[in-house]
Amino acid sequence: MDSGTGVVDGADTARGSVVIVDCGDSGVVAKAVGMDAERAWRTVHALADAFDAVRLAGVHGIVPTYDSLLVEFDCADTDHDTVRRVLRHEADRLGEGPVTPPAARRFVVPVVYGGEFGPDLPVVADQLGLSEREVVELHSAADLTVRCLGAPAGAPMMDGPAFPRPVPRLSSPRTRVLPGSVAVAGRQAVICPMPSPGGWPLLGRTPLRVLEDLDADPLTAYRPGDTFRFVPITPEQWDDHAGRSLAVSHG
Repeated sequence: MDSGTGVVDGADTARGSVVIVDCGDSGVVAKAVGMDAERAWRTVHALADAFDAVRLAGVHGIVPTYDSLLVEFDCADTDHDTVRRVLRHEADRLGEGPVTPPAARRFVVPVVYGGEFGPDLPVVADQLGLSEREVVELHSAADLTVRCLGAPAGAPMMDGPAFPRPVPRLSSPRTRVLPGSVAVAGRQAVICPMPSPGGWPLLGRTPLRVLEDLDADPLTAYRPGDTFRFVPITPEQWDDHAGRSLAVSHG
């Protein structure tokens, strides 16, 4: 197939493929197709790392998600053909062997659940047919994998806890969600790193500082593939953790 259409050849249909298409006048999207969710996620994130290492002139954004990767560029410095060609080369190179993600790091996050810290805990419990205690137990029962960085400011978008069904978003989003708020929606979980609007139900809040500096590189202490473990604490324990930065757990 002609790469000028935005779809490239070289796909291995037996193992899935990476389809590459133009996205507006200054973007290209690479999407993993024909793969299970885990392999698709690993593929697009490995492709993001490989493409980033090329340091192609004119590229100013590389955004991997669950099964696709957006490359944003300055069309005065490069073009769709060049970006697609480099993506195709790196995708084919990755396809020659197993895709192994970087070793996961673990972050332990204390959370005060319910009350003023998690005003939607009773609603979520009612929606799931569980007690508030059961919701907290499930939310804090296992390590949750960060799948991608979202808005605002690199929020860690995680696999959700093992709730019996997806959690609906709020019918009326809040105009301001406090930093450190711990929320769920659908089958995902997230921590809000800075004040922002939000429509995800709030289960609690952590006293840790999730985001240190908007000018930092990298922006966040965590990366896709890392895991978070939420640990319930009481309101009286808030000050024991307040002001501390989110950090890798070595315990």
